[in-house]
Amino acid sequence: MSKKLTSRAEDYSKWYNELVVKADLAENSAVRGCMVIKPYGYAIWEKMQAELDKMFKETGHQNAYFPLFVPKSLFEAEEKNAEGFAKECAIVTHYRLQNDPDKKGKLRVDPEAKLEEELIVRPTSEAIIWNTYRGWIQSYRDLPLLINQWANVVRWEMRTRLFLRTAEFLWQEGHTAHETKAEALTEAKLMNNVYATFVENFMAIPVIQGVKTESERFAGAEETYCIEALMQDGKALQAGTSHFLGQNFAKAFDVKYANKEGKQDYVWATSWGVSTRLMGALIMTHSDDNGLVLPPSLAPNQVVIVPIYKSEEDLNAITEVANGILSNLRGKNISVKFDNRTTHRPGAKFAQHELQGVPLRIAIGPKDLENGTVEIARRDTLTKQTVNLEALSDTIDNLLKEIQETLFNKALDFRNTHITEVDTFDEFKDVLETKTGFISAHWDGTNETEDKIKEITKATIRCIPLDMKEVEGVCVYSGNPSKGRVLFAKAY
Repeated sequence: MSKKLTSRAEDYSKWYNELVVKADLAENSAVRGCMVIKPYGYAIWEKMQAELDKMFKETGHQNAYFPLFVPKSLFEAEEKNAEGFAKECAIVTHYRLQNDPDKKGKLRVDPEAKLEEELIVRPTSEAIIWNTYRGWIQSYRDLPLLINQWANVVRWEMRTRLFLRTAEFLWQEGHTAHETKAEALTEAKLMNNVYATFVENFMAIPVIQGVKTESERFAGAEETYCIEALMQDGKALQAGTSHFLGQNFAKAFDVKYANKEGKQDYVWATSWGVSTRLMGALIMTHSDDNGLVLPPSLAPNQVVIVPIYKSEEDLNAITEVANGILSNLRGKNISVKFDNRTTHRPGAKFAQHELQGVPLRIAIGPKDLENGTVEIARRDTLTKQTVNLEALSDTIDNLLKEIQETLFNKALDFRNTHITEVDTFDEFKDVLETKTGFISAHWDGTNETEDKIKEITKATIRCIPLDMKEVEGVCVYSGNPSKGRVLFAKAY
């Protein structure tokens, strides 16, 4: 297969799909709508997972694990949640197969092995977790309960795309219980801020924090906080959500506690999550027509060393120098790989590491050994420089920090220049078609207007920004009074 990608300008969707496959991140599986995450892609996810897990634990959360299957009766206990996910559910109805006597080796469902109660393959875990919490929470002394789980979920999507929308995906989901409404709201906001910090500091993606409109909230939530990012094609991507659930799930599953006065009360709840959709965001925010561009904080290999040699004697001499570099950089917690494969020529290695987004590439040849230098190539700018071996360690350290900052600032500049204020619906439609990005516009606050704009333009309200200033205006569609501007965009 050719390594050359379709250009983003020519076909952004095709570019993305090709890049995911050719960079060895993931591929479609034999199961419709499901993906195989390959080792290189999973290595990036592991880095994301490790950083997020550390941040969760630093804010007092513990990890646990809950069953994949949810009894249908439990799933139906919170009506809005059940209704919200009903069309995406996969259901287990039987527990055994048997041989078909007329077709050797063929299996069919055993009609006598029907489950007494159907099981939902979890699309989200609120039901099974809150049913469990009923036995864990008795008193105010048991609160707050701060639990996270790393898991897979299944949502039977009809139109799928690797990482962005698959029938099964990996994620984390936090589920917490609190004494008061104020504590639960503080928790929901805190975790949304944790997500924003992670996405900006590690993924180098600027985000806008906000709240969802009523129609866009998580099913069963009273408030949904979110972080919204902007991709290079001008479409928005919801990068994470944190939900204030009120007492809805506590009441549905009868989760009460004895307060300090000895009276029974329902707990207050939150849930929050991010998924492998973040992989899609990472790819689409930074990458180019040559392949992946990875921020150093999440690159499996921050540095790769490629030897250039003609003889075994050259390779041995280069290897000795490379081993010294490896030891030095690893001592500074920089992940580095020595690509000494004899099955690939240097040019093929360069192409592969460029395609896979390795932030820095070091080339060492016989002349470099004579001069005491190496050549460093930056993936983000595709520029090269010659560096003395004595200065290499500090240079690498500084360049990695510079690349991380440069990627964020580039994405921030793009995002900021693609937030457009409009005051008329004609302007609204024109920006969507010609410029794309976020549209800042007045909205009258009604579901009817929101739905009509979506029907006409395919754009949705991505969020009501947390820093929105209440400035009276006129709704861009209805002409009715508005208390402030919200952000619209077409989205993934």
